[in-house]
Amino acid sequence: MEHEETARAARLAGPEGTALLDRLAGTDRSGAAALRIGTALRREYDAALVADAMALADLRDRAAAKFARAGSMWFTRDGLEQASSEVIARHRAARYRGRGRLTDLCCGIGGDAIALADGREVTGVDLDPVHLWMARRNVAVHGGTLHPVRCDVRDADLSGTDGVFVDPARRSTGGRMRTGDSEPPLDWCVGLTERTDAVGIKAAPGVDHAAAPPGWELEFVALGRELKEAALWSPALAGARTRATVLDADGTAHALAGEPDPDDGDTGVPVVEPGRWLLDPNPAVTRAGLVTALAGRTGTSRIDRRIAFLTADDEPPGTPFARTLRVIDSRPWDQKRLPRLLRELDVGAVDVRRRGLAGDVDALARRLRGRGSRRATVVMTRVGDRPWGLVCVDP
Repeated sequence: MEHEETARAARLAGPEGTALLDRLAGTDRSGAAALRIGTALRREYDAALVADAMALADLRDRAAAKFARAGSMWFTRDGLEQASSEVIARHRAARYRGRGRLTDLCCGIGGDAIALADGREVTGVDLDPVHLWMARRNVAVHGGTLHPVRCDVRDADLSGTDGVFVDPARRSTGGRMRTGDSEPPLDWCVGLTERTDAVGIKAAPGVDHAAAPPGWELEFVALGRELKEAALWSPALAGARTRATVLDADGTAHALAGEPDPDDGDTGVPVVEPGRWLLDPNPAVTRAGLVTALAGRTGTSRIDRRIAFLTADDEPPGTPFARTLRVIDSRPWDQKRLPRLLRELDVGAVDVRRRGLAGDVDALARRLRGRGSRRATVVMTRVGDRPWGLVCVDP
């Protein structure tokens, strides 16, 4: 079966498959159009080749959100879903600056290897022969060279390597594993430091802070305001205990680093009732436990010891680590009165942000949608022990 899958991929890379993929590129294959195109192509090409080509063309279209050269790359559905985006992979690869020979364990279709191989010698290790076949070609598309090795990553020869990156599987044949579980296990990945000092481990954004041993760094990465991934960095690559990284679409990185807030919420930051401005921290900041660090950088206060919203009476400086909102109404939470209040404030479209209070955000947003001319953010939260509501607008 493995040989058959690799042979199908190789046929797709041959002259006939390349011509077929070129014809499919840029065509509208949505809805009934896919059936028409497939029927027409099967008059000229083998049906299995057409099916493989159309599947790859669809994956290339989807991959355009992750990779600039997706139209020339190779994917499986699982490989694409598990691969990091090009922007994140290039950000991570910068950690290995000055290290010439790297090993990418569990390399998949090569999403990280593409970035790691920029100016370096990289070995990619994986058990899946199709993914290895694709990884070597995907790295080549970006001008690099990957040395593929098919074996269990536990048996990989790491002699002579200057650093390792590992993306352990967090899915099995039964579906997604529990948060914190992976194959190989995280403990094994951490133990790679016995064989090389520079180790990076990709993790789910829900990873427990305790998973990072003393001296290691735990980094949470967001693309814009969407939290994407976490990574653990060995002491040779670490720069802080925790780090929140916010990446712009062009790859510009904004980093906030330090010691995470204590579990008891006793951070020393003043706790006050909401003022005229509200900061809604990026999820990378909240997962990294760096709300106190953000408060210090922006000169803001907390509205509650355990709630991540920050506030100020004067407009705080702009920051990539939070969304800044202007408060136009602040009072104890009263869901029954809220629709009338929004009408009085001429609010129509509504976003709902919730921290510290239970509630169905989507259902509430639908109920509160009105006919006013203003767009507002309704904040459900707590101030002290009191449920609290704020109506906010962008500055």
